[in-house]
Amino acid sequence: MSWFETLRTGLDAVRHNRLRSGLTVLGIMIGIAAVILTVGLGQGAQNQVTSEINALGTNLLTITPGSSTSSSGIRQGFGSASTLTQDDANALMSKTVAPDIKAVAPVDSTSESLSDSVNSNTWTTTINGSTPSWETVRNRTITQGRFIDNQDVTDHTAVAVMGSDTASELFGGLDPVGQTVNINGIPFSVIGVLDSVGSSSSTAGADQDDQVVVPISTAMERIFGTSDLSSILVQATSAGTLPGAYQEADAELLALHDITTATDADFSITSEASLVSTSTSVDRTLTILLGGIAAISLLVGGIGVMNIMLVSVTERIREIGLRKALGARPSLIRRQFLLEASALGLGGGALGAALAVAGAVLLPHAVGYPIALSGLATAGAIIIAIGIGLVFGVYPASRAARLAPIDALRSE
Repeated sequence: MSWFETLRTGLDAVRHNRLRSGLTVLGIMIGIAAVILTVGLGQGAQNQVTSEINALGTNLLTITPGSSTSSSGIRQGFGSASTLTQDDANALMSKTVAPDIKAVAPVDSTSESLSDSVNSNTWTTTINGSTPSWETVRNRTITQGRFIDNQDVTDHTAVAVMGSDTASELFGGLDPVGQTVNINGIPFSVIGVLDSVGSSSSTAGADQDDQVVVPISTAMERIFGTSDLSSILVQATSAGTLPGAYQEADAELLALHDITTATDADFSITSEASLVSTSTSVDRTLTILLGGIAAISLLVGGIGVMNIMLVSVTERIREIGLRKALGARPSLIRRQFLLEASALGLGGGALGAALAVAGAVLLPHAVGYPIALSGLATAGAIIIAIGIGLVFGVYPASRAARLAPIDALRSE
């Protein structure tokens, strides 16, 4: 019997028991879909976190003040001290001191209530006093107007650049550029609107489209009333020089603050790359865990394949005996039953892949997380489904091949 005849006979046997075959295929389909969607969900989460962190700035280091102690002796958290100054930021800009640092942006931030001069709308958001380097370090662009420049900083100009959400909340459908907004009772002219990048899970859910950037000199003089910095943003020349930039910034600030022991530092430096690494590690662990759970359903599907094939062998004992009496070799009998098992695996794998594709389209709207399907992973899942059919079909096929013709023909 040729391979084609063997395949045709096997498919006829599968079609003859539609309900039983369908239930077996259903088990494999659910397992394959679960595995593909689990891997896709994990990959989608990794991609989302990486995208969000990249939106904060490429090759970014964030330097924040250390902790402080209140008059009652209670230690505050990191960032509560006033240990960073404009002089620290200026020192890090030196190529002699820090050759691996590309740009430095001092930042002083606070939350303030804003009101527009047209409709008297109010909105509370984060006010960032910074320099023109903020745009480069944060990897942002301007969609309307312009960003603050060095002349604005030198002249202490009362100008502001808004995030897209902030501009929408205050001015609605009006063009915000050229409008006036009051910050802390001081009128600022809106000169630009930032591009939209969305919120970021790496900054405690902060909405990067809801903020205002003003010249740091104006902010310190007319809004904050202080010369201390909330943070210093440092951009390395490349991803490869990020560790070097970290060491250079750390060494320079320790020297400026007259600190000889690194553990006594009154500041902290965090890297966005470390956030990506940590988040990716967590996502990978969860993906493996969920994938393991999904693999259990594949095992159940495989047991279903073995069960139906054993039942098929039992029902077709006389057929097997007759064929062996007519000269069919054991390898031919084994091949037919393995092809039947493979067909069940292929059917379940193909339907499972189709279900996974449909789930990848519909589920993100329900769960709020993206699902990134991989063509390679999907093809691999289908191959695994066929393999499951083969592995769990070996025993039934071998049992059928070992039947003695005389025993099979006289069975009832």
